[in-house]
Amino acid sequence: MGLDVTAIAVRGRWVKHTPPGSQPLPERDPPPDNRWQRGTVVDALYLADSDETVWAEWYRHLAERAIPPLAQMPRELWTWQIGLEVADLSTDEKLAAVGLEPPTPGRRRWHVYQLVGEQLSAEGWRGLLAPSAARPAGKILCLFRDERGVQLSAEGWRGLRASAAIEASQYTA
Repeated sequence: MGLDVTAIAVRGRWVKHTPPGSQPLPERDPPPDNRWQRGTVVDALYLADSDETVWAEWYRHLAERAIPPLAQMPRELWTWQIGLEVADLSTDEKLAAVGLEPPTPGRRRWHVYQLVGEQLSAEGWRGLLAPSAARPAGKILCLFRDERGVQLSAEGWRGLRASAAIEASQYTA
């Protein structure tokens, strides 16, 4: 039996950060584990609804791994134009319907989110919309990838490099 979720149409601008000069949709072998999936099961592209959310998620990621921010500077932002339907886990109620609490920073409880994300991928969902663990007012978009690459490679999304890179010098005294 499938998970009790509904679809939501996601349209508009979404953001991803990358190291300078890297591709917006990197090939990774092996794919990494993240909150909503294990790389050995399905890969995913994670996007944020705003610049504020992408930076909050990036700092959360660094803090969880004890990496100083300047060790990962500079960064570039990619802007993605999205137009597709995904599983809607965007509210506390929708998370509770699949047995989840709102996400919080930290990797300790990732396994319960990964099981839900992997089941949604297996059921054929292209991705999911959920609250940001680092910025509760923000949303993240997890788009599943499989052995063929991006499941929606020809429809629904494209990436455009943002006009300015964020340099380490902007954060030093």
